[in-house]
Amino acid sequence: MQDDFSSIMTVSASGMRAQGKRLKAAAENLANVDSPGFRRKQVYFRDQVDRASGAAMVEVSRISRDPTPLREAYEPGHPLANDDGYVTYSNVNAIIEMMDMKEAERSFSAGLRTFDQARDMFMRTLDLLRR
Repeated sequence: MQDDFSSIMTVSASGMRAQGKRLKAAAENLANVDSPGFRRKQVYFRDQVDRASGAAMVEVSRISRDPTPLREAYEPGHPLANDDGYVTYSNVNAIIEMMDMKEAERSFSAGLRTFDQARDMFMRTLDLLRR
């Protein structure tokens, strides 16, 4: 029975770790929305099987740079303008990053609730067995 609770906690923790990394990447993207030349970070997940319990978990498979074109703005007086007067800004869209952050936060919270409920059930089971 302890293996079942342990497995639930392991799965929940893996999801929380993955969503934490996603949240960190979105926060970094948002912080650099106006940084010239910054490329948006994208987080990719993959399934992984825990060998000890056989439980399906999630992990970050890679964090890569978004290949979409950088945003260009015509600002001939800008110190970073090229010979044609264009400044190359990041390819980060603040609205998309805010939505990613919200989704990551909700997924993290769901994992935390699952973790807490499994822990509470385990503690109640121990209390019943002590009687």
